[in-house]
Amino acid sequence: MIDLRPSMQFVILTGLSGAGKTQALDVFEDAGYFCVDNLPPQLVPTLVDLFRREGSKVDRVAVVCDARGGEYFGELETMLGELHERNVDFSLVFLEASNETLVRRFKETRRRHPLSGNGSILDAIRRERRLLAPLRECANVIIDTGELATQDLRVQLNSQLIQQGRRSIIVFAVVSFGYKYGIPIDADLLFDVRFLPNPHYDLEMRPLTGLEPLVRDYVLGQPDTEQFFARLLPLLDYLFPQYAAEGKAHVTIGIGCTGGHHRSVAIAEYLGAHYRKQGFYTIVRHRDIARGS
Repeated sequence: MIDLRPSMQFVILTGLSGAGKTQALDVFEDAGYFCVDNLPPQLVPTLVDLFRREGSKVDRVAVVCDARGGEYFGELETMLGELHERNVDFSLVFLEASNETLVRRFKETRRRHPLSGNGSILDAIRRERRLLAPLRECANVIIDTGELATQDLRVQLNSQLIQQGRRSIIVFAVVSFGYKYGIPIDADLLFDVRFLPNPHYDLEMRPLTGLEPLVRDYVLGQPDTEQFFARLLPLLDYLFPQYAAEGKAHVTIGIGCTGGHHRSVAIAEYLGAHYRKQGFYTIVRHRDIARGS
């Protein structure tokens, strides 16, 4: 019997050929979903059972079932009914576009429509539209991609599906570094904390790092640090949801001091802990902490 865990998100993507299902699946993959393209409907229960096994850590799945499945695709509607009967919580996403848009896309890519046979592309599109009409009627989300750029599709999927019930689907990486060794090339945001008092000039703290309580308390206890956080945290609180809505999958925040041992390490650790408590998926790296003083 199919019985998804309450926390699992299961998404079935379908719709007209050429409407952007591949691009949509890429969005889900970037968001951390386990993705399967062109899955025969009969294999959906097998896939679900696989992730119900003890020890499985997969809690987000997206699959594409469409006309490429040939005779097997005709059983998708029956499979959806079975999922409903077994109380499986899933979302059915239907992508479509106008006939003119789809014809143009097939001509531009020079790909064969899966239902074209010996007929024209337009005839195949009309046939597929009739075939998929019942599925369109029962879809949770219908998206017309005719006027959407890839980034616009990403934003719609994030806002309507991926972010539902989650604080953020983005991986936020906070990286401490030393300016003397160069700026991290993958940083999206950079903040310079060299204005804070430097523990390097204290002989007791010099051999330590910002991971040590003595250095951490010294850095975080400075009045300037308090003022810095009073301005930085509201900025990040504003930016994080904007990045999520835009569909960004990974944001790196660089925190730099002179050598990357003391101030930047303590600040990065604080930020990581602060946003983890708020439900964000945050990791912290200290690029230069192992380098010599």
